[in-house]
Amino acid sequence: MAKNQSGLNHFHVGLLSVASIFLSVIFFLQSYGLSRSANEDKGFDKYGYNYGARLFNGTADGVDRSLDGNLWGDPTYANDKLVMKWSESWNQSRFGTQAWNCSAWTDNEWNGKVTNGSGEVWHYKIVWVGPELEQSGCWREGGYPIWGQFEVIFSQGTVANKHFWDTHAYPAGYGGF
Repeated sequence: MAKNQSGLNHFHVGLLSVASIFLSVIFFLQSYGLSRSANEDKGFDKYGYNYGARLFNGTADGVDRSLDGNLWGDPTYANDKLVMKWSESWNQSRFGTQAWNCSAWTDNEWNGKVTNGSGEVWHYKIVWVGPELEQSGCWREGGYPIWGQFEVIFSQGTVANKHFWDTHAYPAGYGGF
């Protein structure tokens, strides 16, 4: 009887091991499938935007959310490679309900040295300063106004292989306030 019991225990242990491995594989596959589907909407869209990461990475053509070979109706910069990043504050102010504040910034890096590109390369750092512009507590010495409520605090690039510094405000980094 003890011999049969021992054989039965080995059978159960083996069966439990196989079932455990099988259930682990099923759990892994389900978890992988769920995490993949839950993150699909957090990746890049067809235009180049990844709102979850607060990032755009694509051709400038996609910025206007119309892949028509133009950037807001103009083909000059449409093929340029563009990487844009923006702060959580910018994101909440632009797409949410938060009021604009001195923590809102965006960074734009253009590369027109690509096939059929503009040939220009530019790097811009832009911060929100409010409608007061130069009189704003967010304003930084050395920048220039843009879009009525923003300041370009850093702008440099190349055109026809000549380097230009448009502005280099002090401080030129984010979070200076």
